[in-house]
Amino acid sequence: MSVAEELPGGIDTAVLRQSLDEVRRVIVGQDHMVERLVVALLARGHCLLEGVPGVAKTLAASTLATVVGGTFARIQFTPDLVPSDIVGTRVYHPSTEKFDVELGPVFVNFLLADEINRAPAKVQSALLEVMAERQVTLAGVTHPLPKPFIVLATQNPIESEGVYPLPEVQRDRFLFRVRVPHPAAHEELEILHRMSVRPPVPERVLDPARLLLLQQAAEQVSVHQLVADYVVRLVMATRAPGEYGMAELAETIEIGVSPRATLGLVSAGRALALLRGRDYLLPDDVRDVAVDVMGHRLMLTFDALADGVDPEQVVRQILQAVPPPLVVWNQNR
Repeated sequence: MSVAEELPGGIDTAVLRQSLDEVRRVIVGQDHMVERLVVALLARGHCLLEGVPGVAKTLAASTLATVVGGTFARIQFTPDLVPSDIVGTRVYHPSTEKFDVELGPVFVNFLLADEINRAPAKVQSALLEVMAERQVTLAGVTHPLPKPFIVLATQNPIESEGVYPLPEVQRDRFLFRVRVPHPAAHEELEILHRMSVRPPVPERVLDPARLLLLQQAAEQVSVHQLVADYVVRLVMATRAPGEYGMAELAETIEIGVSPRATLGLVSAGRALALLRGRDYLLPDDVRDVAVDVMGHRLMLTFDALADGVDPEQVVRQILQAVPPPLVVWNQNR
């Protein structure tokens, strides 16, 4: 039985491709970033977009929120931000002589944390509960966030003035870290033609209720035991590279990826499989998301950092060294 037949209301994967096309109608190029945003949304994960200013990170996030149809809020992170600015606070009203709870801007479906690495430690700590527990506690009362909920954060990798590097525990909360490069020459020309006159306006394709059904469908994508074993081998290769024929990486990797990477490879792979119209996970799906899931979770040694070793290149080396299971197609299926 296909995924479309299992979903109530006759929802199929065509609406996902339609949503992708609608976002791409606004965003020129950056196909990898746009696809990863949709995959993170299906996998109920958060996404960190890393790139220099002006490469459509913020525009992509707001466009996706419009296409999906959820509520959207943007928070510009600054060094003077305090936790109550994002999660809310209690306000005293003299007329009633009571405290009322004023909920913060995080109570939306799509939260854009712009320049997240400019916020101080207390704000990052408050954001951790939002990302991990999808709830906010004010004055001892827990307030759940709306469903679906996703944090799309941006940061400038070359900025060094007035920034606070994200701690490992917070980077681990992001399903993806996606690097957003400059557009190519032909894409730059298309940006000039498309945006210099009347920029296209995205149209709504989905709604939060249908998105929740699609998220449930992604969780039902079948994972074969051999594919699950492949995911575990990829993760273990970051912790004990010598056992997988990569003894040289022992001097490069300080600490391997966490169990969240294991769960992230499966959940992101399932979402990508659903986006591609399948109800089963293939090793290629895992390999396609591995760099974005594992790269920001690797902790490199001091010498490796001093030599400018790229953690994403380390992940690619592991993908080459750890063989995937062989897929044998059943012609009767």
